[in-house]
Amino acid sequence: MDRLLALILLSGISAKAQIITESFGTGVNQFSIDFVQIGNPGNAADTTGSPSPAGSVSYTYNIGKYEISREMVLKASSAGGLGLTLADLTFYGGNGMKRPASGVSWNEAARFVNYLNSSTGHQVAYNFVTSGGNDYISLWATGLYSGNNQFRHKDSYYFLPSLDEWYKAAYGSPNGTWYNFSNGSDSPPQPVSGGLSGAVYGGQSGPADINDAGALSAYGTMGQGGNVWEWTETAFDGVNDSESETRELRGGAWNNNNTQLDANFKERNFGDPSREVFGSDGFRVASVPEPSALSLLAVGLGGLALVRRRRS
Repeated sequence: MDRLLALILLSGISAKAQIITESFGTGVNQFSIDFVQIGNPGNAADTTGSPSPAGSVSYTYNIGKYEISREMVLKASSAGGLGLTLADLTFYGGNGMKRPASGVSWNEAARFVNYLNSSTGHQVAYNFVTSGGNDYISLWATGLYSGNNQFRHKDSYYFLPSLDEWYKAAYGSPNGTWYNFSNGSDSPPQPVSGGLSGAVYGGQSGPADINDAGALSAYGTMGQGGNVWEWTETAFDGVNDSESETRELRGGAWNNNNTQLDANFKERNFGDPSREVFGSDGFRVASVPEPSALSLLAVGLGGLALVRRRRS
């Protein structure tokens, strides 16, 4: 399958305005994912949130502008024979195809990511040695992973965002400022049931469509606060060295209050990687950027001085 990479610069200088659309599957199973680029590599970590420090990433990467939808998971599962299942949200606003793919375990999200890689000719990210949709991964052997992250293959293109990658996209900004909430503010967003302002939380009746889930972060992502909790790649203890250890979820859901949306949330959410019973658990994906995308970003940012400010 030929992968379509459409890079659109909506403004000459804004990193959050850059949208990268990538297509997957064929025929009735074709779908696309919009990514935004997270620059400012080597940024200083946030030391005021939880955990502390968090959010320092040494490289440029892409992350989904939106959460992964039910439609995307169902099409990938059909095309790849993945056997993925979703929660029934009949009593929470319905099972519309643009709703976030909730009730997906970490293991199933990792299967979806592997399909993105294998179907586009890339190295898979996660080492599944069995065929069950909700089976645990195996750790990669020495030399096949980077640093202490034994979950992710070093040559993979698509992957679940690590805690630091997720945190930076949600609470960081191109100029290095850190915010408490994922709408580029230190004040809680207004609770809404959908739309392009506020965030979907505060006892709403269910999640909103992924492209209607509130205000954007400073980097241009939507729904990292509220809507559904999102799996990160990272184990709760921060060291990815056991196949069955609990993984961290971030961002809160439609039925939470603003405490769960806050970067300072101390009682961080975690779950067994096989957990698939919660209709409020979803995910988004990340990737490494194409060299051409980096070149275009450099042109767009030419001559712009980025000034780091402290968060008050």
